[in-house]
Amino acid sequence: MPHQKIHAPMACTVIEVLVQAGQPVRAGQTLLIVEAMKMEHELRAEVDAQVVALLARAGETVAEGDLLVQLAAAPAAAALTAEQPAGAFAAATATALVNAPPAEAAASRLAPADPPGLRADLREVMARHAFTHDAQRPDAVARRRATGQQTARENIAQLCDEGSFSEYGALAIAAQRSRRELDDLVRNTPADGMVTGIASINGALFAEAAGAQTRCVVMAYDATVLAGTQGMRNHQKTDRLLGIALQQRLPVVLFAEGGGGRPGDTDMPIVAGLHVSTFASYARLSGQVPVVGVVSGRCFAGNAALLGCSDVIIATRHSNIGMAGPAMVEGGGLGVFKPEQIGPSEVQAGNGVIDVLVEGDAEAVIVARQYLSYFQGCLGQWSAADQNLLRDVLPLNRVRVYDMRQVMRLVADSGSLLELRAGFGQGIFTALARIEGRPIGLLASNPAHLGGAIDADAADKAARFMQLCNAHGLPLVSLVDTPGFMVGPDVEAQAQVRHVSRMFVVAAHLHVPLLAVVLRKGYGLGAMAMTGGGFHSPLLTAAWPSGEFGAMGLEGAVRLGYRKELAAVPEGAERDALYQQLVDQQYANGAAINMATTLEIDAVIDPAQTRTWLSRGLASARVASAGGPESGGRFIDPW
Repeated sequence: MPHQKIHAPMACTVIEVLVQAGQPVRAGQTLLIVEAMKMEHELRAEVDAQVVALLARAGETVAEGDLLVQLAAAPAAAALTAEQPAGAFAAATATALVNAPPAEAAASRLAPADPPGLRADLREVMARHAFTHDAQRPDAVARRRATGQQTARENIAQLCDEGSFSEYGALAIAAQRSRRELDDLVRNTPADGMVTGIASINGALFAEAAGAQTRCVVMAYDATVLAGTQGMRNHQKTDRLLGIALQQRLPVVLFAEGGGGRPGDTDMPIVAGLHVSTFASYARLSGQVPVVGVVSGRCFAGNAALLGCSDVIIATRHSNIGMAGPAMVEGGGLGVFKPEQIGPSEVQAGNGVIDVLVEGDAEAVIVARQYLSYFQGCLGQWSAADQNLLRDVLPLNRVRVYDMRQVMRLVADSGSLLELRAGFGQGIFTALARIEGRPIGLLASNPAHLGGAIDADAADKAARFMQLCNAHGLPLVSLVDTPGFMVGPDVEAQAQVRHVSRMFVVAAHLHVPLLAVVLRKGYGLGAMAMTGGGFHSPLLTAAWPSGEFGAMGLEGAVRLGYRKELAAVPEGAERDALYQQLVDQQYANGAAINMATTLEIDAVIDPAQTRTWLSRGLASARVASAGGPESGGRFIDPW
């Protein structure tokens, strides 16, 4: 080998010379350390060699290009004793393990994750991260087990695809250094009680789907840390992730268990803290990306305010949701209550706050994954029930009730139906579902409640659901069986006019396709509201042969329109017979086949062909992208 020369790479100062003349060196071995602009640089041998001459001394300033070391080929028998190569060390270690007794080999395989060779700064970071893990907090985990709940990190692990969660702000601690020791804060306020990050969810379902987006922002208040309260640092973490979610159009899942604002953060003294932007940032996502709120246990004050801005709220039966906890209620002079008395799940499911009520944490996470899947794309694999069953789902007696949920399950892909707000607005069912793998929003009358008449709660429920689907580009399918809007003095006392009219307002702004199928009753303004404002508003309006139509319910139409004729007949059997004759006549006139004849609806179809008609209609539809310019990114209001 010709002589190898080591030159100064720049004007610098020699800090240290690590070899001597005549010394053998190996490839990659450091020869000198030089300094330039406060940064140290190692100059290494490129091949195995021997030092011939050292032309620089420690402390000497040299110019760029100055010769510092001259090397020559190493003698063949030279032993590289200066520093054993890493490869030789690895080989020696492997040989020792192979020849070691079984117990010693096992002990070596179970060596700690931070061997002594790790840098001190890396060991410090690893130690700090360790305090955030459940394994380091056995007492806190035991308390969760006692209540039958999962920890915040267990919920996240179940929600996210394995190994996909990148945590942001893990090393944050409570802003209380002025009143607590650092070691205390590190040990007892990990992540400042808020775990935030970005992960993939349902990646396996959509691995082969073109353009599928499975990345999602995940945020979880940790109720084992300062009762899941909202602190200065975790507000900063939340704002950071919400900004990313808006910028990158990522869905958000929030586990909202906790007790609201935290008065104990004193590192940055403030008076009221009313300039916090977290609530506005979270609300700003409404209609832009899917926003999912999950609650288990107690969720009060600020945590509840965030939860209430979510598109959907999934809650466990042992949850309590309220705008104030017991201390604030008592402080307001409103009485003394236990946490369990404020906003229990049965109340919040009945009034529409909770969209999906589940038994426990694990089920809540499963539902959250399912909910997100409808906004992530189409599925290539699906199955459906025997569609011939739809021919027999309606009783022959036209005034006999039936189970609309059974119809919904038959029309949707098997196992794809997720009902929302099941405990509220019983006159209308709302659900997410799939037809041949394509996600849809499913709206359906409930003839078992008020005969399918639409009251204030049902109208609010339907309007908000239409907003949800419109904001995120889900086509709507409406299954209609309604005598119209509910009427009477009692319902008018509930502001019926305002509430039911919202269905028309929302429908008028739909950018997603709507397909309607009238199963039986399609009367009056209520039927028009269920079909987007009128029977020609949908992309398709079809009816089963059992469909019956009119400007109002048949019985009411006869009593109102034939009042004189009925009054002219003696009261009793003769008048009853005339009344029934007129009702039958109205029924015949408003039969589905007559509606199709006059082109007031598009088709009368075999019930067994319902899925076929809907899938063809969906295939013909142009759908606005979720939150895009066509959908307008519309705000999804709480009702």
